[in-house]
Amino acid sequence: MTSKQATVKPWAGRFSESTDSFVESFTESVSFDQRLAMHDIAGSLAHVQMLAHVKVLTDTECEQISAGLQSIRSNIESGEFSWHTALEDVHMNIESVLVETIGEVGKKLHTGRSRNDQVATDLRLYLREAVDDISIQLIAVMTELVNIADREAETIMPGFTHMQSAQPVTFGHHMLAWYEMLQRDQLRLTECRARINIMPLGSAALAGTSFPIDREFTAQLLGFDALSSNSLDAVSDRDFVIEFVAVGSLIMMHLSRFSEEMVLWMSSQFGFIDLGDAWCTGSSIMPQKKNPDLPELVRGKTGRVYGSLMALLTLMKGQPLAYNRDNQEDKENLFDVIDTVQACLQAYAGMLPTLVVKKEAMLEAAERGYGTATDMADYLVHKGIPFRDAHAIVGKTVQFAIETQSKLSALSLADLLQFSEHFDEDIYPILELKGSVAARDHKGGTAPNQVKKAVRQARDYLASLN
Repeated sequence: MTSKQATVKPWAGRFSESTDSFVESFTESVSFDQRLAMHDIAGSLAHVQMLAHVKVLTDTECEQISAGLQSIRSNIESGEFSWHTALEDVHMNIESVLVETIGEVGKKLHTGRSRNDQVATDLRLYLREAVDDISIQLIAVMTELVNIADREAETIMPGFTHMQSAQPVTFGHHMLAWYEMLQRDQLRLTECRARINIMPLGSAALAGTSFPIDREFTAQLLGFDALSSNSLDAVSDRDFVIEFVAVGSLIMMHLSRFSEEMVLWMSSQFGFIDLGDAWCTGSSIMPQKKNPDLPELVRGKTGRVYGSLMALLTLMKGQPLAYNRDNQEDKENLFDVIDTVQACLQAYAGMLPTLVVKKEAMLEAAERGYGTATDMADYLVHKGIPFRDAHAIVGKTVQFAIETQSKLSALSLADLLQFSEHFDEDIYPILELKGSVAARDHKGGTAPNQVKKAVRQARDYLASLN
């Protein structure tokens, strides 16, 4: 491309002065929107085929333009394409080189469309592909969680509320709780993709076009499921971007919750898990340190995704119809969210297979926390005592156990009879941790056989997604 060609703007006919260099720098977007190039070319190839289909272009013109676009695509893929900020954006850069390459016929490409519906189409094509990639990564993490749940279906750990030991659960059950969060995210991505996959091309600048276009033809070529119904809305809508970033924020919120637990569990104070050395880092001053930096960074990166969501909501809140240049600001936030979510899912997909469960430490912590106190209360209810009274009796029993530094299961029957005459020898199996988790034997419960059933259901669900 010659330097003269690079500075010729498609809208220059209206203007008597050259664009100020600061304005060129301030308004350009090609430095970041060039990542839409492959989708821009795909949209242009479909558009030019449609123009030939409706006889707006001849078959020869269509072939010339298509060949030029394919050549440009090859140059971009090989890194030989030169981008120019004076041409503002990815669309004008490609069109300019097209005209230089094939001549005047290249100027006919833009017939019946505007950059407004062009960029909206590019964004939807790009985001559709990104959603598919993220879905694959999400499924990979879900699969790893199910694998751990299957392996650790009988591993007992303390369950927490308020970060205090509450009741014993199985580690497999805990992993399936994480799986449930990501399954909801996967369903949200599927629903989000359906709203992304609507074609705005043909809306032109804001009112449609006077050319006899065939939007259904173009949509079929590009794999869109439906057409936008209103041209004003189609060129100015960024709901699909915001919705995706909202889904991305939920994914990151879930990964951040996982990360918080991973960091806690790997600390010496908990000692519940370990991660492979290849997925941790050390300290520059303390030789003994093995730091879970990946979970910490995932937790930290959640904030930048939240920030992008708020930025996009704020970007759109005051815009009148139809397209406004404000919308140029949507891309950097969107791209950063895609990159961040993908990187964090990749981190978890690689890190989870290295997770080592320290079963003895988990079991000891569960025994220390009086986690079977609720089972003791339920035992008394089965003996005919109202639950609130049973609660009070067990509370006093736990206080006695704390004072005597005893486990509930280690208290003698004489000790228990101080608090209720309804205690008998049949209380002791109930106070064992295995008995406690096994008693939660219903759908959604922590009993090992219920975990195994849930694992089978999860595997069937994941298989259905392939």
